Amino acid sequence: MNPQAKLLSITSLFLGTTITITSNHWVMAWTGLEINTLAILPLISKSHHPRAIEAATKYFLVQAAASALLLFSSMTNAWYIGQWDITQLTHPTSCLLLTTAISIKLGLVPFHFWFPEILQGTSLTTGLLLATALKFPPITLLLLTSSSLNPTLLTTMAVASAALGGWAGLNQTQTRKILAFSSISHLGWMAIILVYNPKLTLITFYLYCLMTVPIFLTLDTIKTLKLTTMSTAWTKIPSLTAILMLMLLSLAGLPPLTGFLPKWLIIQELTKQEMTPTATIIALLSLLGLFFYLRLAYCATITLPPNSINHMKQWQTNKSTKMLTTTFITLSIMLLPLSPMIFAAP
Repeated sequence: MNPQAKLLSITSLFLGTTITITSNHWVMAWTGLEINTLAILPLISKSHHPRAIEAATKYFLVQAAASALLLFSSMTNAWYIGQWDITQLTHPTSCLLLTTAISIKLGLVPFHFWFPEILQGTSLTTGLLLATALKFPPITLLLLTSSSLNPTLLTTMAVASAALGGWAGLNQTQTRKILAFSSISHLGWMAIILVYNPKLTLITFYLYCLMTVPIFLTLDTIKTLKLTTMSTAWTKIPSLTAILMLMLLSLAGLPPLTGFLPKWLIIQELTKQEMTPTATIIALLSLLGLFFYLRLAYCATITLPPNSINHMKQWQTNKSTKMLTTTFITLSIMLLPLSPMIFAAP
């Protein structure tokens, strides 16, 4: 891809995200989301592979439909209430339409079908952008309107997302699809607490990004796209592959790793809101995710591939891991001791 074109796309992504998260007016927020959609399309289709072109087309259609719904929602609200301010979304129909539009943009169940397919059709670096940076503007809009949204609807969608993210991920052999279903499952955790504690949703999103970035970067470094190649990839950079197991367990939410913190806080908050059955259900559903993270870790580090005569061993590479990757790896594993600072925050 032309460096100038790539620079233009990435700059437009920053611009679109900034416009959306800083706007008060619905039309400006919609404009930012549209700029984001158009900026990511060249990055999705840059390989010119038929699957990448298909992914870019699907992404455009889905996001265009969601943006149209969002605009329709804000226009309906302006028609009845006379307000274009994002925080003044009070009309019930508008709230329902907005929840649908943002759910489509994020990939929450039952509007999740596009996300695994598109992640499978792109490179790991573009997939990283789709799973983290492009989720930020829609989540910001959800946070701004959280007081007006329907808690029952969000809780239902959240539990369904956690369940489907876990169940559908069990049978996958492609690492990008596994990470896509992991993203859907984590979105469920974010959505369930949104109405009760919006700040906690934001903390969960930040920590999810912090844990997902090093996994994508590691898989990109060892050039692993499916489980069969993962079992032979340990010979390339053994230390990095060993650390990958800890990163995956952190994403699964096991203590004493970083990923335990958001799950712990969310379950605590749900219990405070007298939603203990919901907290129990979503905690049990996270065990499904733990199974496929353990399977990934098992393939990456614990098993040795069968050493047959015609088996080709991968060459060990001596190239050093990038500083950015190592920083994210450290944060994704060792951030739990910072939790008292979060508790102390007003």
